[in-house]
Amino acid sequence: MTQMLKYVLQDVIRARFVLFYWLFIVAVTTLLFQLDSDPAKVVVSLLNVILLVVPLVCIVFTTIHFFNSYEFILLLMAQPIARKTVFLSQYIGVASSLALAFLAGVGLPAIAFGGAAKVLSILGIGLFITFTFVSLGFLAASLSRDKAKAIGIALLFWIYFALIYDGLILWVVYAFNDYPLEIPTLILTSLNPLDLGRIVMLLSIDVSALMGYTGAFFKEFFGNLTGEIFSLAMLSVWVLWPLWVALHRFKHNDL
Repeated sequence: MTQMLKYVLQDVIRARFVLFYWLFIVAVTTLLFQLDSDPAKVVVSLLNVILLVVPLVCIVFTTIHFFNSYEFILLLMAQPIARKTVFLSQYIGVASSLALAFLAGVGLPAIAFGGAAKVLSILGIGLFITFTFVSLGFLAASLSRDKAKAIGIALLFWIYFALIYDGLILWVVYAFNDYPLEIPTLILTSLNPLDLGRIVMLLSIDVSALMGYTGAFFKEFFGNLTGEIFSLAMLSVWVLWPLWVALHRFKHNDL
């Protein structure tokens, strides 16, 4: 597996996409720190960028990379190597490359501008989002043999979680605003990794007052050990379940 992982990493680096991704994050983070000297405000602005750009880049790049490596994967399948080993080497190689690019892209400018302590939480959320949407990218690739169709599925995943889901939650809130919505909203938030990451991030920098009574409920829940364990568990589930489904399909589908 080590040799396969090494090849995947070399293949990702040769594509140079990860380098451009890193440069983009560096440029955005540096620009935000130059525009505002308050690290807390920079984190809020950076969060909005991360919640849109990072999942889009991760899920699309993962899907494209899978199909670009398809012939190599078929070659490996002809060898006495378990499909699980082949799949996980691909996943670890892509996810680790994108994760390191994100960490360096946000972390290095933050250190340079003296805001490293403030970005620790956003680095954690960004990593979970990275691994989640890499998992969803492999899931999209496993759902179709056609590259264009798989990319379309990946984009639908992103559109749903980044754009459509928030509209559905707003509709529920307005439709049932006469009822207590704290628990239902918490459940709905947990069903979207981007919303869950946003809530945890905003509460970590203490802007829950901007979210009204519901924000106070979230602060009370996520501000204790139970809430931290719950949020960590749900974010982990969002990483693991699409990865497990994709692995199951990869192991049993006819390549």
